[in-house]
Amino acid sequence: MDTQSPPPPAKTPLHGIFQSLEICVDVISNHWKHPAMFSKGQLIEIDIADAAEEQKWFGQMPDGLAVFVSGPAAVGDRVEAEIFKIKKNYLEARLRRVITPSPERVAPRCAHFGTCGGCKLQHIEYTAQLRMKRKLVADALAHIGGFAGVEVAETAGAPDPFHYRNKVEFSFGDARYLLDEERELALEQLAKPRDYALGFHAANVFSKVLDIDRCHIATEEMNIALATAKKFFRDRGTSVNSTFTHEGFLRNLVLRHAAFSGELMAYLVTSSHDEPLMSAFLETLRAALGDKLTTFVNGVTQRKNSVAFAETLITVFGPGFITEQLGRLRFAISPNSFFQTNSRQALRLYEIARDFAALKPDDVLHDLYCGTGSIGIFCADACRRVIGFEIEAGSIRDAQANAKLNEITNAEFHQIDMKHFATSLATVERPEVIITDPPRAGMHEKAVEALRNLAPRKIVYVSCNPASLARDAAALCAGGAFRLARVQPVDLFPHTCHIESVAEIIRGN
Repeated sequence: MDTQSPPPPAKTPLHGIFQSLEICVDVISNHWKHPAMFSKGQLIEIDIADAAEEQKWFGQMPDGLAVFVSGPAAVGDRVEAEIFKIKKNYLEARLRRVITPSPERVAPRCAHFGTCGGCKLQHIEYTAQLRMKRKLVADALAHIGGFAGVEVAETAGAPDPFHYRNKVEFSFGDARYLLDEERELALEQLAKPRDYALGFHAANVFSKVLDIDRCHIATEEMNIALATAKKFFRDRGTSVNSTFTHEGFLRNLVLRHAAFSGELMAYLVTSSHDEPLMSAFLETLRAALGDKLTTFVNGVTQRKNSVAFAETLITVFGPGFITEQLGRLRFAISPNSFFQTNSRQALRLYEIARDFAALKPDDVLHDLYCGTGSIGIFCADACRRVIGFEIEAGSIRDAQANAKLNEITNAEFHQIDMKHFATSLATVERPEVIITDPPRAGMHEKAVEALRNLAPRKIVYVSCNPASLARDAAALCAGGAFRLARVQPVDLFPHTCHIESVAEIIRGN
């Protein structure tokens, strides 16, 4: 297996995941025709050969010209697509109809599929989704990172690809997104009011909200709470916050349902606090959900954006948080705190990261981009000390609280910007092992440089973006200081194009 240090990251991805569509043509553009023969609005027929980034699909014209198709296509489809962008060496087109369907296609379960912007892969059989996601990771490592022969395991799939989310954010809207069949109807013919909706923002239409009847990746209890809230406030004519005027009372309904403990939170974000109304809503929620509802929090904000975040939290019922159980550990989840949205797969992800770390009793573990400390705390009993680093002060407070909740005494957490990680090393013990879990953009280049200079025995890289993983792993392995040993994709988000991965990077050749 050739896992030696790769050449500098190459801009040569042909299929799978691309850093940008602009660079994917470098390798074979020398024999492609200039696409002057094509025009915008032209319909073409094409076979879908692969998945591309940004939720596009890849195919080629008979002369080899690349085409990227937007819309719910699938590998193996023959489709008709309409060209909307013509570049020097490739075309972009929108799916218009499926001529010959792929054998990987299934009927989407959700009535809102293709409109709400989520679950973009629900029309593809789940085992095929897992194969596609593994290929996205392998392609990124090969074509962006320049790695050859790295072991990429089969994707660790979810036991149930539906009803897996422990957090769902619904938005209230005063402009309901109308479906195609509704747009020609008069107001009195509409089954739902036009000026009231509770659901998700329609894809690429942020000012309008698609009214959701049922979300199939949410739990049944979440769907009951959704229906209850929608009817309660609609019947009372409660005003809805406007995207344009920023006036109105109702903003967001956030539901958090712990998979292992079963605790359920309703978090209603409004522009002010109305105690009688909140009491009445709580009574209605409890009538619908019974003892399953364990806490209800009213968040108040005057922000003009539509993010489901409130500065003032008023606990109307219960403790104001829920507790999730991952293995032997408990984690308190407050309304605004971050927690992986798939509890069962998060546990699997943490177990894999801990296994890859192969910690020894006297090791010091650095947990970079530690967030609320969940991975470091999960590994704390396998090593002498855990030191976490994170830029967000709120996350540091949550990490400290989670360590205390679990009686973890060998963990400490520091608030720093990761570009200053090297400077902070003067005040802490140096690590034998590092676990890093950066955001989608990957690690700051100064943090990568600091890791290379530290030369720990092992780096475990937890990634939510194959392209960033490939780029950072290539930088770490340049010159032979480290080698990329293996990668395990983990599907935390079935029916979406997102994939988590855990990579084991070992010092030396």
